[in-house]
Amino acid sequence: MIAFVRHGQTELNRAGRLQGRVDAPLSEIGAQQAAALAESFAGSSVARVVSSPLQRAVATAAAIAHRHGLDVEVDERLIELDYGEWDARALSDIAPADWAAWRADPAFAPPGGERLAEVTARVSSFCADALDGSSVVAVSHVSPIKAAVCAALGVGEAVTWRMQLAVASVTRIGARPDGGAYLASFNEVHHLPAHLRG
Repeated sequence: MIAFVRHGQTELNRAGRLQGRVDAPLSEIGAQQAAALAESFAGSSVARVVSSPLQRAVATAAAIAHRHGLDVEVDERLIELDYGEWDARALSDIAPADWAAWRADPAFAPPGGERLAEVTARVSSFCADALDGSSVVAVSHVSPIKAAVCAALGVGEAVTWRMQLAVASVTRIGARPDGGAYLASFNEVHHLPAHLRG
């Protein structure tokens, strides 16, 4: 089973800005969310904690790994979608026609950025390697986690626009006996106190 964890809040998240490869740290609330995540996994069997290389994910992963005496393994396949020239921009700054084109076409890429299909390919590769019968916590970002869900359900990337994934949430992907994957849970936030949900 892979427990995909979306990292805790950053100030860019709070401000409603796109956050791809820009390497923003956790906010104060994000650090509290990471601590709540660590507490929620404290009683679970965890064999590995794997993280995107971006510091907001690594810091979240470190809190979880510490409770289990584990080191954080960094895997580039878990990095957020590359927003290119749109990185750190407010959604309101993106031309409506460009935003509509992106939502309509999974092959679309922001200027200098990455297509959703590319995210799905690398996350599917990660899942194929990590669904080995052990319990893995993978700390990542909104687009890769949605891509893992699409891959598990066997649906196209356009479905990602119909998902809402909270910061510091947990989504679980399991392995079927035939070698495929299934969605066990999505967007769990019950581990977060009400004032840390956003």
